[in-house]
Amino acid sequence: MESGLPVLAMAGAPAGNRWTFCPPAVAVGFRCLFRACTGDASCHSLSVWSCCRCIGGLERKKQEAFWDFLEHPDQWHEENLVKTVSGSEADCVRLLGKALREKQLACARAAADMEDYEEYVEAWAHEIKTPLSLLTLMLDNQRGDMPESMDYKLDYIRNQMQEYVNQMLYYARLKSVRKDYLFEFVDLRDCLEEVLEDYRLLLEEKQFLVQNQVPHTEVFTDRRGLQFLLGQVVSNAVKYSSADPELALRWETKETEAILRIRDNGMGVRTCDLPYIFEKGFTGDPADGKKKATGMGLYLVKKMADDLRIRLDVWSEWGRGFELSLSFPLVEKEDKILLDKKNI
Repeated sequence: MESGLPVLAMAGAPAGNRWTFCPPAVAVGFRCLFRACTGDASCHSLSVWSCCRCIGGLERKKQEAFWDFLEHPDQWHEENLVKTVSGSEADCVRLLGKALREKQLACARAAADMEDYEEYVEAWAHEIKTPLSLLTLMLDNQRGDMPESMDYKLDYIRNQMQEYVNQMLYYARLKSVRKDYLFEFVDLRDCLEEVLEDYRLLLEEKQFLVQNQVPHTEVFTDRRGLQFLLGQVVSNAVKYSSADPELALRWETKETEAILRIRDNGMGVRTCDLPYIFEKGFTGDPADGKKKATGMGLYLVKKMADDLRIRLDVWSEWGRGFELSLSFPLVEKEDKILLDKKNI
């Protein structure tokens, strides 16, 4: 295929540079016209410029048909494109159309398989909660008949199982195309107290001093997603706690956002590791005692925060603690009403 050629701008052409770049088909048209035309220079100028406009229109029509075909590579758009190209190009278009349709079919099958997998994971996660609930009931009923140390160990095992089930369930949800979030105004203190109650036994076993200074205030978010996020942060504080562990929760309001700060006095994170803590599978230096870590907790926290439009900021100093700040955008109830009316 010949490359586009620079052509001298003729009389009647739009003002601009004297030399302009024409597509290959237009350049060929110019060359043919110059060979065929006879007469004075003005005849050359008028004829060539008229031909340029005609060929340019054909090129635009071909380009439009090509982009329509790429967006919808069905038989109708394929034949529509074939009408604008030469015979040899038509064969290429038909081969391309066949390949694109096969690719579309493969993608549709993969999406269906992924949907089946997500449904299976969610169903399994809900089914496994039944034996976990029975285990909780048995532990509660036998609590006075067991040594305190065994009681705590069994509770710890049960909580770990529950946490891993929740991680798997929310991992599947975060990867899903369909999201079932319900955004509403949620009392943040009530949400935090529910999470702390879920981890109460583990916090008591580690003898945590918990300072919840968050007032009863509302944030616009998904309750289940936020509780999962907060649970992962509390779980991390328990895993990497110090000898005299503390967990402080504070609330701060600014002009355009409100910030929840969750800080512990555990081992913290090395400065060199901070840029990577939200990466999937990252556990830091194994020498730090994190050999049993999966590296999924903070990864899921970041993914959930992105979905809920919560900005995360981290502070940490090795050996002194770790602080995660959650910044919520301020949403007025009047804005929520207007948004609901717009979506109706």
